[in-house]
Amino acid sequence: MTDQHRPITPPPELRQQWREQAPRYRDGGVGREHWLMERSAQWAADQELEACCEWLDYNCPSVGAHHLRNDRRPKPPSLKEQACKLLESYGTSGVKLTADQCNTIRRALEALPDA
Repeated sequence: MTDQHRPITPPPELRQQWREQAPRYRDGGVGREHWLMERSAQWAADQELEACCEWLDYNCPSVGAHHLRNDRRPKPPSLKEQACKLLESYGTSGVKLTADQCNTIRRALEALPDA
């Protein structure tokens, strides 16, 4: 690992790929520009996170950089988890479902694999 400063700049190939992938909007290019900025910001944040994880692995191997990575880039809840949470909240907010119906739906959702 080196201590020299390295700017976080997407390589030319990636910039070209983003140019080709960026959607075309009928708003004078503002939406396209926002799409490109979001991609660039996310890429830079991911690069910085990986650099921090590398540093942790090298300097503090007992800490476990995977904890930092998992905390900073958590996986979104699965569709099943989202549905179960919604069902729980709707089941307590006066929606016309009986407790048995809610339990049946919950059991069915829990039996599905995570998507």
